[in-house]
Amino acid sequence: MALDTTFAKKVYPPSPTYEVSREKIAEFATAIGSCDPAHLDQAAARALGHPDVVAPPTFAVIVAQRCEAQYVGDPASGIDFSRVVHGEERFRHHRPIVAGDRLVPTLHIDMVRSAGGHGMVTTRVEISDESGAAVATVTSMLVVRGE
Repeated sequence: MALDTTFAKKVYPPSPTYEVSREKIAEFATAIGSCDPAHLDQAAARALGHPDVVAPPTFAVIVAQRCEAQYVGDPASGIDFSRVVHGEERFRHHRPIVAGDRLVPTLHIDMVRSAGGHGMVTTRVEISDESGAAVATVTSMLVVRGE
């Protein structure tokens, strides 16, 4: 099944709120091999001016990928997830993510096209806090390998 290009420019409703905890930040920091004390120790994070432990910059990918599942898991999109490879990912932070944040992600499908027999999809997840203030933007390029 080919990618449905009519999904381009679609904006999904916000995904469920993602609650950031110290434990989730510590697990992620450990998984990526970070030994920055601000990711694990509240006092170290506060000494840097943060209200609580601060997440590594790439932590936003957890929130973004959960949100992208709305599109990737939609049978009408034409995506065969077994053929997906990650082409690119960019993060733009408006402020650090810290323990206690309640993040609200909204998925935008910016582009859907074919190139060299492959499908190319650019997604953008705008992550805000519950008041609507911008926290981060995660932009991803998904490549759906052709047959």
